[in-house]
Amino acid sequence: MAETTGSGTTAGESTPRMRKASWKYVGPGIVVAATGVGAGDLVATLIAGSKFGYTLLWAAIIGCLVKISLAEATGRWHLATGRTLFEGWRSLGQWTTYYFAVYVVVWGFVYGATAMSSSALPLVALFPDGPSLKTWAILCGLLGLAFVWFNRYAVFEKAMTVVIGMKFLIVVYVAIRVAPDLGNAVAGLVPALPDGSLLYTLGLIGGVGGTITMAAYGYWVNSKGWTDISWLKVMRLDNRVAYITTGVFVVAMMIIGAELLHSTNIALTSGDRGLIDLGAVLEDKFGAVTANLFLIGFFATSFGALMGVWHGVSLMFADFVERLRRERAATSGASGEGAGAGTGEAEGAMVEEVAAGKREKSLPFRAYLLWLTFPPMGLLFLDQPFGLVIAYGVLGAFFMPFLALTLLWLLNSSRTPKEWRNGIVSNVMLAGAGLLFLILCVQQVRDLPW
Repeated sequence: MAETTGSGTTAGESTPRMRKASWKYVGPGIVVAATGVGAGDLVATLIAGSKFGYTLLWAAIIGCLVKISLAEATGRWHLATGRTLFEGWRSLGQWTTYYFAVYVVVWGFVYGATAMSSSALPLVALFPDGPSLKTWAILCGLLGLAFVWFNRYAVFEKAMTVVIGMKFLIVVYVAIRVAPDLGNAVAGLVPALPDGSLLYTLGLIGGVGGTITMAAYGYWVNSKGWTDISWLKVMRLDNRVAYITTGVFVVAMMIIGAELLHSTNIALTSGDRGLIDLGAVLEDKFGAVTANLFLIGFFATSFGALMGVWHGVSLMFADFVERLRRERAATSGASGEGAGAGTGEAEGAMVEEVAAGKREKSLPFRAYLLWLTFPPMGLLFLDQPFGLVIAYGVLGAFFMPFLALTLLWLLNSSRTPKEWRNGIVSNVMLAGAGLLFLILCVQQVRDLPW
């Protein structure tokens, strides 16, 4: 019988039969677009538009191209090797395990509170006589937990498609409503750096749509049932749809910032509350209906990001725990002890169950869901502890350069079948992304309240 390789081909088959790219397969990219662009990303784009008008539109477009290259590299690793991204990281040494373990625990604790608060803000604005911000935040966290806990990827993807549809229609509607200056918008596609715009430019290129969810993309690809390299063309189409959609969001928000804020010198509050400010501006200019529609879009943006992280990062954490268990089981089995061998068999059975597509039901997946939901609720009642803010900021700043540079390493090594390794374009894009994220990392660490 022919021997099967990790990439889903048989020995002697160098190029498997590729599936034809088709719109009917698109799915994980929609999830990425709904998750990766949160309220904070929209505010950053708005502020760039309010300060510089359309001048930095070109940077937002380049940012989408950078993210396409990163997500493509993540998906290609999963499909070409038949291994998850965490398996790839483990092959680079123990240091990746230590980094990810600390990162995923601290990041999840702080992000959980941030995501719940961000989802609650538009609800408080829409229902001023309703529950408090903290109550809405807790309800959003519980709703996200229940939805991800009781549903599987297929249902999750459909829900995220609804979310992305709401975001797309509402944000584009508002952008059209403010009557964009098409001449200035086209001029903004020509690279230019106004005085004081360097950090905003780097932030637009590196920030929007660039989070841990980019690493989760490969896990969503596998959850969709794309498990070997024959799905490569499908994955690439799906990935382009994700970041073209993201690009539309970014352009629409920059139009809103340029037309509503830049021309009238209106300043926004930094962070998610800036979208509440924008809602007030829209109400003054276009009436309550447009303002409320925008707040609904704000909620879809924030709650979509919450659901995406609850699902995607929990998949990553489950893989993290399962790989550690597999290695422990292998070590115990190698010792020759009867008890160790029994443990190895049990662990091996668990890994096979996960590999068969049941990771969403696994104990580590659900444990991390609970970690994202309940402990962070304590932060809703307290100012975030100073040391925790520092740790969160440092770990978060290092994640994107970590992702870009480890992908560059993995996809140029013997860990990847030769025919699916990086070409010149992929290497240039990943190296450029790694350098960009290192610069942003240094700047973000410098700006922390030490």
